[in-house]
Amino acid sequence: MTMSIIHRITGGALYFGTLLVAVWLMAAASSQATFDWVNWAFGTWLGRLVLFGYTWALMHHMLGGVRHLIWDTGAGLEKHTASKIAWATLAGSVLLTILIWVAGYMARGA
Repeated sequence: MTMSIIHRITGGALYFGTLLVAVWLMAAASSQATFDWVNWAFGTWLGRLVLFGYTWALMHHMLGGVRHLIWDTGAGLEKHTASKIAWATLAGSVLLTILIWVAGYMARGA
């Protein structure tokens, strides 16, 4: 039940995060000053925290979708197995988020 609620919350958070992507794209299409300001805002500690949360929500929601896809095949529906898959979804989303951010920082050279 908890994972179902978290899946719905992350889905809602993705709406907000997609607005951030749209703002970034609109800034890129407008003036250099606007784009620099948006990049500055996303580069602050708060901006990076929001982007980190967006990355986690995206990974968690994606893995939740994979979990449901597995269930659609009829596999993993037993309570014990479903609990293991739920924990794997949570651990996998955290691990993927960290890997994405590490790869991003390595690519930037920071």
